[in-house]
Amino acid sequence: MSVLSGKNILLGVTAGIAAYKSAYLVRLFIKTGARVKVIMTPASKDFVTPLTLSTLSKNPVHSTFYTKEDENELWNNHVDLGLWADYLIIAPTTANTLSKMANGTCDNLLLATYLSAKCKVYFAPAMDLDMYKHNSTIQNLKKLKSFGNIMIPAESGELASGLIGEGRMAEPESIVSFIEKDILSNLPLHGKKVLITAGPTYEAIDPVRFIGNHSSGKMGFELAKTGANLGAEVVLVSGPSNENVNHTLIQRVDVVSADEMYEAVHQFYKNTNIAILSAAVSDYKPLVMASEKIKKKDAGLKIELTKTKDILASLGKEKKGQFLVGFALETNNELENAIGKLNNKNLDLIVLNSLNDKGAGFKKDTNKVTIIDTEEKCTEFKLKSKSDVANDIFNVILKKYEA
Repeated sequence: MSVLSGKNILLGVTAGIAAYKSAYLVRLFIKTGARVKVIMTPASKDFVTPLTLSTLSKNPVHSTFYTKEDENELWNNHVDLGLWADYLIIAPTTANTLSKMANGTCDNLLLATYLSAKCKVYFAPAMDLDMYKHNSTIQNLKKLKSFGNIMIPAESGELASGLIGEGRMAEPESIVSFIEKDILSNLPLHGKKVLITAGPTYEAIDPVRFIGNHSSGKMGFELAKTGANLGAEVVLVSGPSNENVNHTLIQRVDVVSADEMYEAVHQFYKNTNIAILSAAVSDYKPLVMASEKIKKKDAGLKIELTKTKDILASLGKEKKGQFLVGFALETNNELENAIGKLNNKNLDLIVLNSLNDKGAGFKKDTNKVTIIDTEEKCTEFKLKSKSDVANDIFNVILKKYEA
């Protein structure tokens, strides 16, 4: 999954020969999982048709404030379009549009939207060599960048005039890659490594049966998505789970038993900045696993159990600068037990949830948590979706981790 997944992208198309590339650009943005709307300058329709871009974007293409031929046509509200967008990308950006953007000229829908937009703006210059090198263009580029707009540098190559040099609009793949890298570089966890555990562990009794629990892994997977969306490289160590994740910054490592999870976590922990252990690891496992399926007998069956390795405690002992977060699922003496776990296992935070809270716990899409820090300060949150809970947890981590 791209960092652009789920984002609203407003693509501005201006009247240059490179406008034909906007069709490929729309397609690539859609493939990232983004929602795309297109605004065309009236003259750009001579280079690429609105029908092409509306078909690819699955949205109507806007070009004018209203359609003169249709008395019932609603006004295309440039303010609404600007507020809708998470990112405004103008590609191609001709010398004419550059000049208008730099000087506040507002004579079409795209420019009115640009002046109204509250989001980040990217622009990809596209023009002939002499135009690109002209002093007025150079000054306009500097001016636009000084406004906080991000320029996607033009490439060198053969131009429409037959000249060879700078001025060619970056290729669509390069534009998408540039934007993704720029967004990632400004995220709070860019360059950080986050380790997350999720799901249950299964401890084999025989080749068929196991000891386990009802954890679905939903909370851990939401934490992994949130961490990745904040720019971190995430290693997600998951026990058996039906949950799925598709993100370029998430490496999923599947395990089954507590011993396997212990080994996987320790493999990555040394190079980790933040570790969040949300998995419901079995506390006990059979002392001996039967080599063949145990047959049903009239008499009862006794299985001798032994403790599994305490993964969280082992990480607390080895901690060298890592920010370590644990989870405590309790049914009684909840706060006391969670604080004890926080202190005994050398954690930086512990996330407490209770099976007594309606809507919280295993296999639910919601959760209700209390986050406790090393000063035993408790921050209680109301019942929320696990996605929102993951955001709350990371917001607390970011405040503590930066401090």
